[in-house]
Amino acid sequence: MHVEAIIFDMDGTMIDSMPWHAQAWVEFTRRRGMDIDVPDLMARTTGRNGTECIRELLGREVSQDEADALTREKEDIYRELFGSRFTEVAGFRHFAARATERGLKVAVGTAGDIHNVEFAMSRLGMEPAPLAIVRGDEGLPGKPQPAIFLEAARRIAVAPEHCIVFEDAPFGIEAARRAGMRAVAICSTHSADELAGPHVLTAVRDYTELMNTDFLESIHVATA
Repeated sequence: MHVEAIIFDMDGTMIDSMPWHAQAWVEFTRRRGMDIDVPDLMARTTGRNGTECIRELLGREVSQDEADALTREKEDIYRELFGSRFTEVAGFRHFAARATERGLKVAVGTAGDIHNVEFAMSRLGMEPAPLAIVRGDEGLPGKPQPAIFLEAARRIAVAPEHCIVFEDAPFGIEAARRAGMRAVAICSTHSADELAGPHVLTAVRDYTELMNTDFLESIHVATA
């Protein structure tokens, strides 16, 4: 397996944030007197950018200004809820550092906006920092469209077929497939069956489990 780079999704993959996104949607809709099926909303929106999420929630087209304002409110709630309870997916930082030590390029491809990215990265304190971070508020369609992952690969100058995507959500796993990338399923919020696919190399609970299987040692890292 010829590998040059790994691309991490952020929410639910780098950080254990998905329960707090769900709670944020509960509070956001409570303020508006809306009664929603949270699991259904999460299934329809996880991996999509903020504008797409608001349109899914409201079931109608919205202006960009309205979408931006509503997204800011929801994400402010999320950061307030998660901030004091912030946790990474177990073993993430150690795994990412080990990947870099082995010569892999590291990038992030997330549907999150700049505020959520800065929130996460400031708390993670990754050393070294990712070579590129592609966000959902940069004008790219969210997952399952492959644009975010393809742009991450472009920015680090690696062909898609030489990238492995790490994802926790079905839309992200599908986006990796459409991008022509292999994937590792991080089962922090979904089961291995929900994240299955012919391009999925393995499914694990977290990075501690992944390191215990010597995953990094099992792949052939291309060197210059």
